[in-house]
Amino acid sequence: MKMKISIIGAGFVGATTAQRIWEKNLGDVFLYDIVEDMPQGKALDMMESAPLLGVESKIVGTNRFEDCQNSDIFIITSGLARQPGMSRDDLLNRNAEIVSGIAENIQRFSQDSIIIVVSNPVDVLTYLMAYKTKFPKNRVMGMAGVLDSARFRYFIAEELGIAPQEVQAMVLGGHGDEMVPLSRFATVSGVGIEHFLPREKIDQLIKRTREGGAEIVKLLKKGSAYYAPSAAIMEMVESIVKDQKRLLPCSAWCEGQYGIHDQYVGVPVILGKNGIEKIVELPLTGKELGELQESARHLAANIAKLNLSHR
Repeated sequence: MKMKISIIGAGFVGATTAQRIWEKNLGDVFLYDIVEDMPQGKALDMMESAPLLGVESKIVGTNRFEDCQNSDIFIITSGLARQPGMSRDDLLNRNAEIVSGIAENIQRFSQDSIIIVVSNPVDVLTYLMAYKTKFPKNRVMGMAGVLDSARFRYFIAEELGIAPQEVQAMVLGGHGDEMVPLSRFATVSGVGIEHFLPREKIDQLIKRTREGGAEIVKLLKKGSAYYAPSAAIMEMVESIVKDQKRLLPCSAWCEGQYGIHDQYVGVPVILGKNGIEKIVELPLTGKELGELQESARHLAANIAKLNLSHR
């Protein structure tokens, strides 16, 4: 049976994600938005390319959440996008309202689904989604680490003038200024980047990674990134649909791993058909672990702003 994958929010991120997932034939895609006729128009436009691309799956645009009933995977992209001068945290209150409503609908129509939260601030809203749905924590996660890692990898490749796919790197922590790019684990075909770049240049690339989203927002003047985020989402979805069990960084529920308790934060996980199947604990240095825990404390402060009653 084909997987049913519902994308909530048909803006730039949602629609581009729908296109990538559909063109990969990962499942039938349902594209939901509250704007009347807009998701239907985008879905029809994509479906009209099916004869040219040979895609066998379908995309359905809808304004009815019940059409997303019994979805295997939900991808949450609804909410306000960043504007120049805004941080991801600035989006908290409005997007928390939106995500709360979505969570209620998911619990009503699809209690066995896996949820990937993309809306910002992603780590806080992932916590909120899990709190509202009461789903098992392995089935609720946030997309950020794959995107931040891809940016770090590209910046390294660009600096070295080599093929981006030759670079491997990982970024942990929250999706914000406190993210933790792990340069010690960054390699070019297995060779550490410190063999290619001086420490000063590596630090500059780390800084650019932390500001990667803001750099794009500044260039666009209006709106935020969607090509790279949609590719990152697609990679996570593919690992789940195909049970690839890939090692990917995402916002996951920690219960003592890395000294972080009862909180969502970006860590390496094994991602398969059951969602997050395992959190992988890397041998971090004291400095790296301290930065990750500081990122978690920043997220905890923002979660407290939601004024959720303790379960």
